[in-house]
Amino acid sequence: MASKVMIDVVSDTVCPWCFIGKRRLETAIRQLQGQKQFEVRWHPFQLNPDAPQAGINKLNYYKEKFGEQRTKSMNNVQETFAKEGLNYTMEGDTGNTLNSHRLIAFAGRQGPDVQDKIVEQLFKAYFTEGKYINDPEVLREAAKKAGVADAEQVISDPNVAKDQVREELREYAAGVTGVPHFIINGKYHLSGAQDPETFAQVLAKA
Repeated sequence: MASKVMIDVVSDTVCPWCFIGKRRLETAIRQLQGQKQFEVRWHPFQLNPDAPQAGINKLNYYKEKFGEQRTKSMNNVQETFAKEGLNYTMEGDTGNTLNSHRLIAFAGRQGPDVQDKIVEQLFKAYFTEGKYINDPEVLREAAKKAGVADAEQVISDPNVAKDQVREELREYAAGVTGVPHFIINGKYHLSGAQDPETFAQVLAKA
């Protein structure tokens, strides 16, 4: 029987490189299919924990935070997304990610597959569809597509899974200076959206 490899991913739902990292990790896992079993668990990180709950225009926010020149460099992100077969849009709003992390934590109680699906749906909503992932309706739609049972509990009540997110922020985000951050079997650490070959090398020896 193939050995199981545990992969803990520290990520923020508004981090484009976290979506790219997810895609590249999945490519590496496919390359090792049949050799090992893999379980991926997602953990929260907030790039801007003080971001407002009310949505603010994504493009304007980036210009204010990073400046005009840095914002133009987002074209590189667009090109990288395209290489992964993904559309990237700067349309829509950005803001606080706590509620999306609560939904991810809640979904994780229903198993890693359900959790992975909600992460995928939130990334798609934000990066490819220009939707604001702190909007309860967007969260509902993502939860429905991902098959998260009883999602209304966490969407309607801001306290559901809040302590879990705070605990995971303490446990996994402490010491992490950038995301995505990958912890393989609690032993190997990889930061950034590594290429599939790098992921595969580490996963193979884990």
